[in-house]
Amino acid sequence: MKRRTRRATETFSMSFLDCICCGFGAIILLLVLNEFGEPIQLEQSKKDLDEQIVRMQKEVFDIRGLSVVLERELRERIAQLTAEQQRLSRLRGDLSDVEGKHKASTQEEDALKKLTETLTTARRSLIDESRDLERTGRRRIYEQPVAGVPIDSEYVIFVVDTSGSMQSQNWRYAEQKLAEVLNIYPKLKGIQVLDDEGGYMFGDYRGKWIPDSPARRKAILDYFRHWQAFSNSSPVEGIVAAIRTFWTRDHSISVYVFGDEFTGPSIQDVVDTVDRINRTAGTGARLIRIHALGFPIPGQYPQHTSMRYATLMRILCERNGGVFVGLPEGESTALRRSNR
Repeated sequence: MKRRTRRATETFSMSFLDCICCGFGAIILLLVLNEFGEPIQLEQSKKDLDEQIVRMQKEVFDIRGLSVVLERELRERIAQLTAEQQRLSRLRGDLSDVEGKHKASTQEEDALKKLTETLTTARRSLIDESRDLERTGRRRIYEQPVAGVPIDSEYVIFVVDTSGSMQSQNWRYAEQKLAEVLNIYPKLKGIQVLDDEGGYMFGDYRGKWIPDSPARRKAILDYFRHWQAFSNSSPVEGIVAAIRTFWTRDHSISVYVFGDEFTGPSIQDVVDTVDRINRTAGTGARLIRIHALGFPIPGQYPQHTSMRYATLMRILCERNGGVFVGLPEGESTALRRSNR
């Protein structure tokens, strides 16, 4: 029997080639399909990116607007803070002023209290002394208008408070005392009368002396009876005007202050001002004597400004070679009743 010979197997047979071709065809088909869908995806991606850009730009604009608003609010808050800081500084300054005024007021009240006690003691002593003199038949010490005033001046200036309180309560009293002071100077080389603001009784004699004569004295007293002028109840301006206008090395001058109140802000400022202008540069001697008469305010009225006037004039008279005389209320009351 004839054995069938087996055919040799070929590596690259038709079946193998068919499989290879089918595989390549499938790959080519996939590539074709992929290239066909890619533009659609790219277009969609671009559209999505554009929308994101628009959205982000809108967010940027919103953020910028919010930043502007916040910056404006910040500037307003800074301005408010600056204003509050300035207001706080002003309040601190006001507080310092109030504390300073309170301290000065307290010091003045203490000084007035001490002065009141001193005046009360002196008044009791004078009353006792007067009673003793009356018992012995001697003349009373204070019968003269201004006891203890040195009569050594050739020129006399009167500085008179023309305020309402003086006009209504003490004007007749002041006229009487003006006449009495003139009487203690038998002959003067010059007279002048100013109100407490530094204004002149007679405008024709502004800056000049009024010659002394019986007729001139009578004219002064007659005009004084109806004299009215603006007053701030402070003799400071009149005293300063008298010193600066009339002082000269060639004359001995006395200033007589008639008043009942001092309403100025500071006693010490007045004392310092007069000290500065009423002394010579070399020796420090006083240029002009300053005397003062304190007229009473009735007891039913507040006494604070009257006490301040007494304090001020006692200091000025003591420091400027003069005498301060506080007048009693009884005589003034009697004169007011007699005028009625």
